[in-house]
Amino acid sequence: MSGPECCANPPEVNSSFGKGCVEEIGGLKAYITGDRSSSQAILLASDAFGYEGVMLRKLADKIGGLGYMIVVPDFFFGDYYYSAMPPEIREKWLPNNPPEKGCENALKIIAQLKSRGSAAVGAAGFCWGGMMVTKLAKYEDIKAAVILHPGRLTDDDVNEVKVPFAILGGELDQLCPQEEVKHYGEILSAKPQVESFVKIFPGVAHGWASRYNEDDELAARNAEEAHTDMLNWLSKYLI
Repeated sequence: MSGPECCANPPEVNSSFGKGCVEEIGGLKAYITGDRSSSQAILLASDAFGYEGVMLRKLADKIGGLGYMIVVPDFFFGDYYYSAMPPEIREKWLPNNPPEKGCENALKIIAQLKSRGSAAVGAAGFCWGGMMVTKLAKYEDIKAAVILHPGRLTDDDVNEVKVPFAILGGELDQLCPQEEVKHYGEILSAKPQVESFVKIFPGVAHGWASRYNEDDELAARNAEEAHTDMLNWLSKYLI
């Protein structure tokens, strides 16, 4: 995988969009929204196009309105992926922004959240964010994790998961095909000490839960179902 080639077009972004605000936490900029007094926090990890996406912030605001503190970090320090990148730069993007580095930064953010009073932290990630959250799920700093149309994972990463873990995949996803998602589900099923949930959404391609046309009724319904599944999974463990 030389880069997030699944995302054909750069997203609509608006750095000022949303009900929350951007501030520094754990050494990174982050869009923070929701109930700051809540003891329950959710970390949302974006795809390679970054944390300014309008659809991502809409989702953050929606979940935040249910009583959670939501943190959407800029894991790339402004170095976002875009499809018009020259090939030589595109090939270097993922090596320059490895999920392992994102995981290290996520752990710093979670430590700061806990120092501020967050008793329970969950994490969810899309595409690149799904790869990062899978690595984060090796640590018990979070209570539960959900990945939605993730980038390519490894058997070792999935096998090392230690917290309740859900994978929401797409039938037509070419970056992380449904066969691979089912395979990861089998790995998780062989780990009775870790609760898991795997679901394949029919008729959807990569990005259906974070990059979709709100005016497309079917696309919006699939995305909303995925968001509901994500929240139900996380809220079950954020106690």
